[in-house]
Amino acid sequence: MIHVLILVRHAAAPGDQVPGLQAVEQELEGECLLAAAVAAGFSALGAMLVGVIVTGLFVAISMTAGGGAWDNAKKLIEDGEFGGKGSEAHAAAVTGDTVGDPYKDTAGPAINPMIKVANIVAILIIPFLV
Repeated sequence: MIHVLILVRHAAAPGDQVPGLQAVEQELEGECLLAAAVAAGFSALGAMLVGVIVTGLFVAISMTAGGGAWDNAKKLIEDGEFGGKGSEAHAAAVTGDTVGDPYKDTAGPAINPMIKVANIVAILIIPFLV
């Protein structure tokens, strides 16, 4: 998974490289925190859970709001702003909407089950910490 994220980050436009790097960083942090939770015990496991819940909440809000903004930008351009349909701005907005729709409809809301799975895994790890 990390290799795919790195390849996508290198292929991205220069302005899109920071969010790509954040995705790689979060995955590496998650793997390190899980290893620390198993090694250090209950308090590290609790810290991992707090981190997963807090960062998951903000990532979900960011993805959902960002996807909605891209969708609304396309609608605004189609209503005649910035040259309307057929303009270069509209072509860019269609591309943005192609990314924005999965962001707001699937990726953002999918963070909630990820948080629940992390909590279930934490509960299943507890017997190994005792």
